[in-house]
Amino acid sequence: MRDETAEQPAPLRSGLTTGSCATATSLAAARLLLAGEVNDAIDITLPKGKQVQMRLEFCRATDTGAEAGTIKDAGDDPDVTHGALLYSQVRLIAEPGIRFVAGPGVGTVTRPGLVLGVGEPAINPVPRRMMTEHLTSLADEFGYTGGFEVTVCVENGGELALKTMNPRLGILGGLSILGTSGIVRPFSCAAYIASIHQGIDVAKTNGYQHIAACTGNASEDTMRRVYELPDIALIEMGDFVGAVLKHLRKVPVDKLSLCGGFGKISKLAAGHMDLHSRHSSINLEQLALWAAAIGADAELQQNIRAANTSQQALAMASAVGVALGDAVCQHALDFAQSVVPAQIQVEVFAIDRQGGIVGHAGALR
Repeated sequence: MRDETAEQPAPLRSGLTTGSCATATSLAAARLLLAGEVNDAIDITLPKGKQVQMRLEFCRATDTGAEAGTIKDAGDDPDVTHGALLYSQVRLIAEPGIRFVAGPGVGTVTRPGLVLGVGEPAINPVPRRMMTEHLTSLADEFGYTGGFEVTVCVENGGELALKTMNPRLGILGGLSILGTSGIVRPFSCAAYIASIHQGIDVAKTNGYQHIAACTGNASEDTMRRVYELPDIALIEMGDFVGAVLKHLRKVPVDKLSLCGGFGKISKLAAGHMDLHSRHSSINLEQLALWAAAIGADAELQQNIRAANTSQQALAMASAVGVALGDAVCQHALDFAQSVVPAQIQVEVFAIDRQGGIVGHAGALR
């Protein structure tokens, strides 16, 4: 238990994503099938190259193959899946490649507008890639030319999913297997905001007058691609855009680039300082009104109001030449400029899930 009376607070502990859990457990089960090894821990490589060892609760043969399980450890992040048992069941199949199946506690996509197609198990692209890379490497190691069927399961995942946005998004039956870096970073508000402030201070102290505040890995990669900014000038703000804007009143820079997913930027455009789903929601009605202001007809406006996600709304607008991405960025820019000192040049980028720019406002370069 953390000592809350300590003058110097203990650093927050990071955890590992459900995608990392699925990778470790599927690899352990597959290794049992190909090598006959029963492990109580297994090493995996995270997307950015870091190797971690994950403890296993079990690793055993089944009637159709093998299965392994681990307890999800989210560190000090208030994650709904912290402490849940995640396990993978692996079966060898003749066809090369990896076939993913949603087991008990893992959801299935039932509506369009998500990164995965309707009918797909809710196992996101990065976890799929992690599992594919590890299992392919294992197959090469043992000269195995067949494929793997991987069924990912979360104990009590159906109940846990009711505490998430999954049902509203049309992901039914359980949780999503998530992660882009493999690591869960703790989102204690005070500590995270302090780290944002420190990042801005360090960048300016080291002579960087152009900083890019990003909501996550994909937006950071976009800013590296657009401006070739070094890591010191990239501020990982997560959902706390208000912490960036308010701190710049005390520590102004010459230029601020804000970059995030279209949905999060739409929240900023609506005047929200905290972009987390606990504190702000995507307003499809507002998106429809903004679209109307730039020429959307009544049918498109109604379709946007009925959309499953902001990404689907954006896609429908883009399909008929309505630049909703730019309009949302302009509203976000107007709001951000109302908060920071007037001498700061501000611009806003919105990106899609692949890091492609879908909207921009403000002077580029």
